[in-house]
Order: sequence, then C-alpha cells, then structure tokens
Amino acid sequence: MRTRFHSLLTVLATAALITSLAAFLPTAAAETKTRPITVEDLFKFKRVSDPQLSPDGKLVVYVVTTVDLAANSTSSTLWLAPTDAGAARQLTNTTKKDRHPRWSPDGRRILFESNRTGETQLWTIELAGGEAKQLTTIATEAATGIWSRDGRWIAFVSAVYPEFSAKAYAESDAANRRRADEAAKNPVKARTFTRLFYRHWDSWVEDKRQHLFVMPAEGGEPRDVTPGDRDGYPTSSTFSLGDDFTFSPDGRYLVYTAPPERDEAWSTNYDIWRVPIAGGTPENLTAANQAADSCPRFSPDGKLLAYRAQKVAGFEADQWELVIAEAAGESAARKPRVLTGELDSSVDQFLWTADGASLLFVAEERAAAPIFRVGVADAKVATFLKGHTHAALSRSDDGRLLACTEASMRQPAEVMVVDRSAQATNVSRVNAMLLADLDLPKPESVDVPGAGGTPMQMWILKPSGFDPAKKWPLVYLVHGGPQGAWEDAWSFRWNPQVWAAQGYVIALPNPRGSTGFGQKYTGEISGDWGGKVYEDLMAGVDYLEKLPYIDRDRIAAAGASFGGYMINWFAGHTDRFKALVTHCGVYNFDSMYATTDELWFDEFEHGGAPWVNRESYEKFSPHRFAQNFKTPMLVIHNDLDFRVPISEGHQLFTTLKRLRVPSRMINFPDEGHWVLKPANSLFWHKEIFAFLREYVPPGPK
Repeated sequence: MRTRFHSLLTVLATAALITSLAAFLPTAAAETKTRPITVEDLFKFKRVSDPQLSPDGKLVVYVVTTVDLAANSTSSTLWLAPTDAGAARQLTNTTKKDRHPRWSPDGRRILFESNRTGETQLWTIELAGGEAKQLTTIATEAATGIWSRDGRWIAFVSAVYPEFSAKAYAESDAANRRRADEAAKNPVKARTFTRLFYRHWDSWVEDKRQHLFVMPAEGGEPRDVTPGDRDGYPTSSTFSLGDDFTFSPDGRYLVYTAPPERDEAWSTNYDIWRVPIAGGTPENLTAANQAADSCPRFSPDGKLLAYRAQKVAGFEADQWELVIAEAAGESAARKPRVLTGELDSSVDQFLWTADGASLLFVAEERAAAPIFRVGVADAKVATFLKGHTHAALSRSDDGRLLACTEASMRQPAEVMVVDRSAQATNVSRVNAMLLADLDLPKPESVDVPGAGGTPMQMWILKPSGFDPAKKWPLVYLVHGGPQGAWEDAWSFRWNPQVWAAQGYVIALPNPRGSTGFGQKYTGEISGDWGGKVYEDLMAGVDYLEKLPYIDRDRIAAAGASFGGYMINWFAGHTDRFKALVTHCGVYNFDSMYATTDELWFDEFEHGGAPWVNRESYEKFSPHRFAQNFKTPMLVIHNDLDFRVPISEGHQLFTTLKRLRVPSRMINFPDEGHWVLKPANSLFWHKEIFAFLREYVPPGPK
C-alpha cells in the first residue's frame, strides 16, 4: 500500500563512532570475520530497481543507482543480466540518470528516460549494440515512456502549461519553451497561484498540468492527447503504481489514470479514462465509483481490463481491490468484478499471467510483501512467492519467467528471476561482496497484546556482538504513514541495522494504522491518533522493559512524519523516554491543515475541516499538551516539506525553548519530507547519533 507519510533517509554513523564501539562489538562478528555495518556502507551499496524481462525471457534489464558521497550526487545506469547463467553487464554509461527501461515488443530495443543532456528526455538503445539515440526533444521534458503492443507507438508524460496545449505541437512546444526561458531570465521570482495544488510534496507545481503524449516509435512529432486544464496522470503517488497508463491492445486508444478535474486537493476520486491516440474527447470508464480507481492493465487477449479500486471516497488508505471488467467494443469497463474480495489486504503492483487465466500481485501480509496469484474464473487467492518484500513485477511473453525485486532487513533489493514453480534466482548480485563482509543480525518478530488485547506485531533487532547477560539501551522507532508498516525490507532512509550497529537494541512496532494486518486494523487509527495506537505503542515498551537484557534507564524513541507526530505526542504524555527524535512531524493540527498540500487526508482523519469538527482537531493535537514537555528532544524539519510544512517544526522548537526543555533543531533548506542528498544524509545521521549518545549512551552494561 502507498503511504501518505513516508519514513525518512537512512540512518548513518561516523567512523569514529564505530571505532569507539569496537570494544563491545565483536565476539560473533570476529569469529566469522565479518563486521558491523557502518554509515559509510550505506553509500557503498548499489541500489537496484525496475527489473524488466525481455519478451523472450532470456535477459532482464534493470536500473542500478550508485552514490558518490564526495560529489553529493547519485547516478543511475542500465544493466543487463541473463536469466539462465552468466554475468550481468552494464548497458549504459552516464554520470547522470538513466532509468525506466522498457523493452520494445520485438525485443530489439530498450526505451528509457535520461537526463544526460541536462533535460529528461526519452532515448532508445539497440540490444545489438551501438550508442543510445535521443528520441524526444520536448521543451517540457518527457518521462515514463511505454510502447504500444505492435511497437509502432510510444506514449509518455510531460508537464505543460495547459493554455498552449490545444495548439499544434510545434507552436505549443515553442510557447512552453518561451515561458520557461522568460521565467528563468526574469529577476522577479514571484509566483502567482490560481488553484490547489500549487505545490506538492517538495515541488512547486504552479499551474502546469501533466499531459500524455503519443509519438511514432521511429521518431516524429508528438501529439498531446489529453489537452486542457487538467491532469492526465496521477498527481499523488498514493494513487500511482508507476506506469499508470497503457495502450489498448489494438493501439487505437490510451487508457490512463487521472485525478479529479475539480477539488483535486480534497477529493480522492481518481478515475480511469480512455482517449483516442489520434485525438478526441476522453471517456471516463469508472465514473460510477466515487472512490479511487487506478492502474489499468489489459489481458493478453485484450478482452478484459484489470485495475485497482477503492470503495470509500476520501480515504486514501482504504483497501485497494483488484477489479476486472469487460473491455470489448466501445464500452471498455463493463460489468466490473472484484477478484480479491477474500483478501484482507491491499493490492499493490500486479500483472496478468501469459494465459490470461490469472493475475499475479504484491500485497502486504504481516510485515512482509509476498507475491500472490488470483484466478480470473474463481477469484481464489493463493500465495505464489513467500517471505520478505517484493516489488516491480514483469514477465516474459510466454509467462515462463517472472522478474521482481526482493529485499529484507538483511539485504537491499536485488533482481530475482522466478520460474513457474516459484524458484527464485538472484541474477543481479550487485551487493554480494559487501554483504559478505558484514554481520547483519537477524530480526526477531514478536506479537504483543495491544489496546483491547489486539495483538501488535513488532520487530526486535539486536546489535552485532549482542550479549544477553548484559543490559543494553533501547531505541524505539515509530513508522510513518500512519498507514504504513515496518516490513522485512531494506531502507536507505531509516535502516534498523545501522541503528543497531551503534550499540542499541532496536524495536520496530506495527501498531493500529499499520498496513498488512487487515483493513480493520489499518482503519482503527482514523480519528484516533492519540488513542489505541498510543496504547499499542506503550504496550510494546512495557513488553520490552521486561526483557532481561533491556536497560530501562536508557530508552529513546524516534520517528518521522506520523512517527514524528507520535514522538511529539510522547513528549506530552509520558516521561519514560530519556531522549526523543522527531523528524517532520505534525505538531499542531490546525496549522497542519491550513498549510499541507493534500487536504483529503486531514479531512478524512478528522471527519471534516477544522471549522466542521473542532473536537477532533483539538483532542489529539500535541501542541495542546506542551505544558508537560520535559524530555530532551531533537527536532528536524525541512523547508521544502509541503506535506508536513516547516511551520510545524518551528512551532515545536519555539515551544521547547520557551519551556527550557533541552532541545536542538536541524533545518535543511534544500530538502523536502525526506533527506535525500548524500551529504545531507550523512550530516543528518551523525547529528541524530550524537544526540542519542548524549542522553542514551550506547553499548552494554
């Protein structure tokens, strides 16, 4: 499930800190000649994503991102690996970003996007060899390119000024270029807004619209097939799976996901639309559903259309169900039928099997993300590939092989090729040497009785060289979302292994609101942010304090986004923590509502706007309990965070200083909800660990 508030950048440490911990880390690590993970290791890992199987199933292309800490940058290149045997090889070479590879239907070319010229445009590269060739030169850039089934057409997304979009391409493209150049040269940098969204996540949207374009695959003039003052592509990642549009099997139409035309900042009524690639009036295929519909995918024979749908309007964390509908004739979404009604979890990425008899999909299940199969005829759901966390599904034309990424708390994502019997083979192995050098303890999963006796799942991760006869400090990490979860997955933002390597036991609870434990459990946080979820979390701490190896006098808590909110709530409701770290957390529900970008979230969680339901906005707002603040706190908040705006951090820090609570604030003017730039990330982690060492010394006693 997509979450609203995503956890932040992975935690890092300094070489000096690791050296200072060497005295107590070692036994098991020394015996196996491995060592604890360091902060620097996080930047050494190569980051794998978006595997795509060739039509014949012989090769898989994928993206490998490399971090250059000294240059404070990342670069992404395309790699090819054989699916049977042999070594992977690098396909493209750039210091910029090549990504989103997509095979041509005949398997001879790969379409991808790249910013190697300074602008993001579409490129192609021949599998037989030769240099990549630039396909688009559109002034407003091009991304997310896909092929039609016959290979004749390519569609892509570009964010344009809508007032020019009905003009002929050459004229509209020139007008877009002129507008951008004038803005760059103008000494006045004022912005004028006429609607919401005028900003989103960490970017200024202003009045541009994301439109879909279609062009000949061999090159030529693109056509804007969704002109006008509305978006033809999801503006919120909550309702997106990446490729949110597709060609109809006959190549005559684009079928796509679009946000509502009006009230887009407070409505979740995303729909699936169809438009002729030659131009014409778009048709809404899912108008009957007032909640969200997204991600259309045609069956191999073209007779059925599959997509995801929610039932509850305004609720972004409602369960996503997999739906199929008839796609014949001029009515392309008749008789919709839910396939995953028996599944108490949300469908994420999915694809059709080659024979069209079933679909494979990813869904969260008890802090993991397995791959499931569901039959079209009987709607029976069965697990196909168990364990860990999977994403990015693709298959060969004959359905013999599936490609995906697989990650765990002990391994970053790697490309797996899976056969029909669910036997998986790692074909990328980009981090094998580094992983072999590291001692990465195995996390333990426990169930703790939460509010009302409902079980709460929780991960416990012990540091390398752990001695159960000694007392260890604890750091309690609260995830974001709030509809999210700590999964058996790897993170380059909040990485439990790196936290544990500092000399702490790490606990990662999944309280009410967490996904993968049934929709009822997920929904029980709405309107109750400081209620059952807080009881769940306190029950988790109660459990941990009773463990013989936990030092009750050395416990800290940290979290980001909703996790940051909960840290702020902790500050006003408990003194059991010796230190608190809050990153981009909600502090004042009134100011949060009036400054955030996606209003539907607050309105659903609180049962309306602040002037409609005052009680909800006041009851669980941390700022109302500031008189109880005593615990030392590190506050981190960023200028480009438009989801939980910077004012939340300023208000909290001002209050802490006025109350003379030991506190420190870190502000990144060039970061949004996350801290993504490598040098900023290093600084972020160093500051957090230094703060923790001051109030909760690491290591055993």
